[in-house]
Amino acid sequence: MSDIIIKNGHLIDPANGIDQQADIRISDGKITAIETANTLEADDKTQTVDATGLTVIPGIVDCCARLREPGLENKATIQSETIAAANAGITTLCCPPDTDPVIDEPAVVELIHQKTTYSGHSHVVTLGALTSGLHGEHLSEMYALKQAGCIGVSNCRHPVENSLILKRAFAYAATFDLRVFIEPDEHWLSAGGCAHEGKIATRLGLKGIPVSAETIAITRALELVAETGVSAHFGRLSSAQGAEMIARAKNEQLPVTADVSAHQLHLTEQDISSYNSVCHVIPPLRTQRDQEALRKALADNTIDAICSDHQPHNIDAKRAPFASTEAGISALETLLPLSLRLVQQTDLSLSDAVRKITRSPAEILGLDAGALSIGRKADVCIFDGDEDWQLTDDMILSHGKNTPFLGWNFQGKVRYTVIDGNLLSSN
Repeated sequence: MSDIIIKNGHLIDPANGIDQQADIRISDGKITAIETANTLEADDKTQTVDATGLTVIPGIVDCCARLREPGLENKATIQSETIAAANAGITTLCCPPDTDPVIDEPAVVELIHQKTTYSGHSHVVTLGALTSGLHGEHLSEMYALKQAGCIGVSNCRHPVENSLILKRAFAYAATFDLRVFIEPDEHWLSAGGCAHEGKIATRLGLKGIPVSAETIAITRALELVAETGVSAHFGRLSSAQGAEMIARAKNEQLPVTADVSAHQLHLTEQDISSYNSVCHVIPPLRTQRDQEALRKALADNTIDAICSDHQPHNIDAKRAPFASTEAGISALETLLPLSLRLVQQTDLSLSDAVRKITRSPAEILGLDAGALSIGRKADVCIFDGDEDWQLTDDMILSHGKNTPFLGWNFQGKVRYTVIDGNLLSSN
């Protein structure tokens, strides 16, 4: 592993309050110096990256990405998706426990870690199952999962119908200082639905999912958070009401955080009006009002982070009538460009946008990442903020090509990614 000097880049590191031209030296996989631009000198054994005109930020941290392995390797693998992530400037991914087999025992955690190490690209951390098999009936062995390396627990969108079991699960997680990751969904209201419950779903003849499916689940979870004291993260908010509830919970000093999928900030229910199956996502795309409220909640820090909610599918998964297609977007390659697009379209500053995809998700996951500090491991994303480009199928390295953003024009393209001090050039 050779030393690397990144010279004269525009360094943006919200965690350390840095927004200036600077040089960075990387040695033995760690950041060893940050100095005034064009002052660090290289020797014959040092790789030099001329970052003049480029933006240098901490490696992107994605707090929700399905990698499809183990269990659905026909859709994607840990190797294929970590390669795609590294190419997109994402250096750390968090994998939910709804794999096959479910991440409810240490052996599955170890398998994922081994596959990640073998890939040699982006880091992967795991959430363990809140309940055994995600069946919502018996608590998982949370302590064993934590010992194996799980950084939190979740039941994903699988229902825990018995509130007493959910309360005990929260209390058990709190005992081991494990954060609970919640995808708020009231199963009886959302079952069989595929679109936002409203005029467009009615016109298209699609079964709707009401906002109340999200808000009722948030209400129950917040009550149990207040009783048990567990730290809780609410993932993939989709509604104005849901964001308002998290804001009130934060005002009441409850230990809660929240994220939003990047696509929810740029698409609405209008985008499914031609039965566009690549816009079939769960939770569903909601109204323009909801989108505006989510953007506002992001700006005022009610919502702490932006995630990809990456869900790669094979081609056939989206080739059916809308309601019969599989939900989800292949989203690694668009996480950074969609976040940068918010800077152009809203009052969100570049530094704040960077924080939402670096330090904030790292803090949510409890990771020593998302910052460019001396002595920290060198995970870095270097992008050209001025480059205009159009997303095409051949640019997507993920095995899943299912994205509604094909043909979209973006500004800001990744040039280099550094992972553990290894320099990778992006396509």
